[in-house]
Amino acid sequence: MRNDAAAVRAWLEPRADEMAELLARLVAVESENPPGRNLGRCARVLRDAMERLGLGPEIIELAPGGELEEPAVVRGTVGDGGKLLYFHGHFDVVPVQDRKQFTVERRDGKLIGRGTADMKGGIVSMLYGAAAAKELGLLGDGRIVLHLVCDEETGSVAGSGHLREAELIDPRAVAMVTGEPSGAGIWHAARGAVSLRVDIRGREAHVGQAHRGVNAFQHMLHVARPVEAYAAEMATRHTNFPMNGDDAPGTMLVVGGLSGGGSNFNVVPGSVHFTVDGRFNPEEDLDGELKRLTALIDDAAAEIGADVSVEVTQLQPSASTDESHPAAVTLARCVDEVEGARPQFEMCAGILDIRWYAQLGIPAFAYGAGRLDVSHGPEEYVDEAAMRRVAAVYALYAREMLA
Repeated sequence: MRNDAAAVRAWLEPRADEMAELLARLVAVESENPPGRNLGRCARVLRDAMERLGLGPEIIELAPGGELEEPAVVRGTVGDGGKLLYFHGHFDVVPVQDRKQFTVERRDGKLIGRGTADMKGGIVSMLYGAAAAKELGLLGDGRIVLHLVCDEETGSVAGSGHLREAELIDPRAVAMVTGEPSGAGIWHAARGAVSLRVDIRGREAHVGQAHRGVNAFQHMLHVARPVEAYAAEMATRHTNFPMNGDDAPGTMLVVGGLSGGGSNFNVVPGSVHFTVDGRFNPEEDLDGELKRLTALIDDAAAEIGADVSVEVTQLQPSASTDESHPAAVTLARCVDEVEGARPQFEMCAGILDIRWYAQLGIPAFAYGAGRLDVSHGPEEYVDEAAMRRVAAVYALYAREMLA
């Protein structure tokens, strides 16, 4: 009987240095988002790598938006059968703590640098997993389509949003997987997101005539109090989805992550603002909670006659696929085949691009070699051997889903 797992590993292992070198080239492109630098440059590096691997790449240039520099989606296809499996990733990264993080350090079996875990390492695993499936004849009656987007760290509205609007996501696909840093588990669910900016306007006056002013800061304190109480309440409303033991099960909100205002220390502040950012469990009615949250702000403003406006800066739904779904069971079996252990299904504590696919009825999952607890941090890394094992899982998943 043919041992595909051994064949895939045998194909990947001699390419360990090649994979590490590609990841180092990707990390060296400083694609920080925000603000969204060097996105076109990173897309071109990916296109060239995919061309060498025979993954039929194209760059889809996107309309300019905000601060994003040369926004683009890199799309590739391997195979030509009727069944369709999506591999999805993002090549933007969060800002660094030190510019040295854009130079990969290879040490003790780890590749250390910004984006190694989240998720340029995941992209490398997906590219080589797709290439292995192609070279070893595992695509059956199907094809893999790769979507690599440029703005996941700020909501994916430009990249994944374009894929949806342009109808480039086929709802008939058998599954989608993204290489986010899920560690040893499979993320089959993710929270939704609500983000607000609250602006409060008053009237400036010099400290010597403070009575003539309207203190926007004092009004902000009053308006923010019920929001803080709301955040405390939501933290007690726990999800029924399994989570990593270190993650909080309640809906999480940060009040005042960004705040500011005023013009000088001796002037009554005429305008201030603060933000509210929430990650809502799938059990919550996102639209209903948004209405409740904005009503709390409006009511508090009305109590003191404050001039307040609320801008919704992000509204992204949650997503989930039942772990008993055949596509989920198959992914777990492929992980077991490579790792020798059955993976745990968990909900991601944040938001994921699986939502763009799940909304169309496509079973969608995140599974990658990186670890969430080191992602975004000063010592972000990915384990090299794990990166290759995950690539093997992707190749075997293609074999199973496209048979």
